[in-house]
Parts: sequence; structure tokens; C-alpha cells
Amino acid sequence: MMTFVKRSLSLKGHRTSLALEPEFWQVLDEIAVQEQRSLAGLIDLIDSRRSPEQPLSSAARVHVVRYLLQRGNSA
Repeated sequence: MMTFVKRSLSLKGHRTSLALEPEFWQVLDEIAVQEQRSLAGLIDLIDSRRSPEQPLSSAARVHVVRYLLQRGNSA
């Protein structure tokens, strides 16, 4: 059974929630620390870069995959 963790965030002054698997939250937290930004700031950045048709949860997952691929290529 897939487990989702829902977190509430404020994006551009609006409260929203995002449900992702714990593993994705773990990497998003890591990215935020590495980039010295808040988690909400990172999600806001992801939100600003996604197309209107793409759900925010999907954009967050793609961001994590791209980060991990880039990190793997740098090793």
C-alpha cells in the first residue's frame, strides 16, 4: 500500500497542501538544505517552473528525479 505524507505550505500568500511519498519529501528537504532555502521556497520555485497542465505533485517528483540523476552523474 502506498503511503502519502501531506504537508501544508504557503505559496504566494495562499495556503495549499501537497501529498507525496515520504521518500520524495526526504529528497526535497535535502535539496532545500543544499540550496539554503526553505521547503516552501523550493516548492514555490518548482511551482513557478511548471506548466499550467502539470500538477504540482508531479512537478515536485520530476524535480526530485532530475536532482538525483544530476547528482548521480556528478559522482
